[in-house]
Amino acid sequence: MPIVYAHEPDLSAAAFRDVLISSTLGERRPVEDLERLGHMLREADLIVTARDGRRLVGISRALTDFSYCCYLSDLAVDAAYQRRGIGRRLIGETHALAGPQTTLVLVAAPNAESYYPRIGMTQRPSCWTLPRAR
Repeated sequence: MPIVYAHEPDLSAAAFRDVLISSTLGERRPVEDLERLGHMLREADLIVTARDGRRLVGISRALTDFSYCCYLSDLAVDAAYQRRGIGRRLIGETHALAGPQTTLVLVAAPNAESYYPRIGMTQRPSCWTLPRAR
């Protein structure tokens, strides 16, 4: 069965949590707090999913102004489905929905840093953060 990609703004927090955990991104996300995950989904501008039948196997969650920039905050693909082009396609679908005039920006998870250059993304050496209070 082919992987189906869709814009799913009403994705449940439980489904989001499951794919975060199955992708290992859950190690860096508040997967124990369903209320917070639900808030993360509701306040995002774009939720793009990848499904194998009914099974959620990938997600892209992004914040964008649809005119200049798009921050891809979460890109998660179930470990059993990685290396099939799903992440690349989720990035492409997200960028297309944000609009061709936007620059897509993301911060790579430590174990994924080598992935992004392979799919044509350019590394920018400067990123600044203020840590979360909790």
